[in-house]
Amino acid sequence: MEILRTPDDRFLDLPDFVFEPHYAEIADGAGGSLRVHYLDEGPADGPVTLLMHGEPSWSFLYRHMIPVLVEAGHRVVAPDLVGFGRSDKPAARADYSYARHVAWMTELLFDRLDLREITFFGQDWGGLIGLRLVAAEPERYARVVIANTGLPDGSGTPSQAFLDWQTFSQESEVFPIGLILNGGTVTDLSDAVVAAYDAPFPDDSYMAGARIFPTLVPTSPDDPAADDQRAAWQVLERLDLPFLCAFSDSDPITKGGDRPFRERVPGAAGRQHTTTVGGGHFLQEDKGPELARVILDFVAATP
Repeated sequence: MEILRTPDDRFLDLPDFVFEPHYAEIADGAGGSLRVHYLDEGPADGPVTLLMHGEPSWSFLYRHMIPVLVEAGHRVVAPDLVGFGRSDKPAARADYSYARHVAWMTELLFDRLDLREITFFGQDWGGLIGLRLVAAEPERYARVVIANTGLPDGSGTPSQAFLDWQTFSQESEVFPIGLILNGGTVTDLSDAVVAAYDAPFPDDSYMAGARIFPTLVPTSPDDPAADDQRAAWQVLERLDLPFLCAFSDSDPITKGGDRPFRERVPGAAGRQHTTTVGGGHFLQEDKGPELARVILDFVAATP
């Protein structure tokens, strides 16, 4: 497996991003290893909040949420998925699969960091991967919060917005990561923030993971990941952990995606789920501090 590593100088002087990098070596699934990056802020003995990003962002997405959570006494862990941020980037699109992403994060978060009593928050692919981890070892978790994500098993009909995104990811000659992030927010990102989202990708050769991710979402019952998705749903349908949906009001890609969780997950039943008004797909950019307070309120309400 050919591995690319973004030079460190690409991450200098990013706006509002003052966090120390942390790294762990994990197996790449092909006989080699990968260096994976994560943020680890706040008191080491504080309650753990795990923040997982999606496509095509990285942990920079959480820069306005982390200080709010840390101020409340939480230890905040925010990994960069393999292929994103400061994490290593396999160069071939074929190196990436849903199963490998789950295995990579399992080794980092469970085997290397041994996180427990986790308050989990996941958005976009952070939810698709993170919920598989919840289903695999639910005893590690205290509660779950998700936004603008899903756990598709190929039995539903994808939205046209998602299908258009899938086509664009494969057919567009250029893949402007920062501008894609800007297009997924309600607010207009500054040039410096757009550049920060571009930072992990010096050129297109670093974008194999970002390019292939949309095709890894199961859209048919015979998708390679479909059986694992259905198995995860069987666990979630018995899960009585406190479970909160905090979707935003301005995301055409995941609109209505909270319904299966509210209807099928016991821990979500009877809860006052929240809607973030004025939040696009990347609601962490639009309403980061507000979203962090939603998580804190949920923690306080479910001791």
